[in-house]
Order: sequence, then structure tokens, then C-alpha cells
Amino acid sequence: MTTLTATVPATVPALTSVTAGLVRPPDEVRMPAHRRPGHTIVALSGALDGAAAPALREHLIGVLRYSGRLLILDLREVATADTAGLAVLVGIQRRAAGLGVTVRLAAPGPQVAAQLRLTAFDRVLTVHSTPDIHAEIAV
Repeated sequence: MTTLTATVPATVPALTSVTAGLVRPPDEVRMPAHRRPGHTIVALSGALDGAAAPALREHLIGVLRYSGRLLILDLREVATADTAGLAVLVGIQRRAAGLGVTVRLAAPGPQVAAQLRLTAFDRVLTVHSTPDIHAEIAV
């Protein structure tokens, strides 16, 4: 088992307890979260697949509790994604909507963008192609 790499402000102790939970991501998955005024950015990297899905879900649920009104999921460093990993993002978007939080995906690579189209999740999730997250998303 590996530990989750998460950059969480010390003022958010509950996020730390989520990352210390029983669900651990595979070695290749990283999910640091950075809070900013009004929004939170979670930079995902590695493979978002069935093996990573439980840890991804738990981590993002914890992040939602302390997120601003906008949650940005930065996909720049995600090498691959499958239906299970992307389904977690759809579920998080639904949960976020119930909390009044907007979720945006930013800068998916070619494989992830193709998988979003193939699964039609690009019709459910708002995807921004730019790597300059703040220029396009923080409107």
C-alpha cells in the first residue's frame, strides 16, 4: 500500500483524515489539492482507472467538504483514464451540484479527451481544453 500525496492546508484537518483513511491509491496516482479564494484545484496525475477509483472518490468527497464554489480538476498529468475512473468524476459532479459547487475539468490529454468523448461523459462534464486553467475557467 502507498500513501496519498495530498497538499492540504493545515486549516483543513478533515481532509487529512480522509487521506489517512483505509482507501489508498495505487503508486502511480497523485491527487494534491490546493485551496484558493473561491475555488479549489485538484491536480490529478497517473492512471484514473478501476484500481484508482475508490481512492479518487474518497479524496474528492473530502475535498468537496471544504471547496469553494468552484472545484477544478486539473487533468494535465493524467496519462490514461477508463470508464470507472471517469464515472467517479461524474458522481463527484452530481454530489457537488447538491452542495452548490461547480465542477470543471481542465486540460485533459489526448487519451483522456478521447475517452471522455467515447463514453459521452464530455456531454455531462464541463471540459476546458486549455492548460491555462485560470484564463478559461475562473470566470
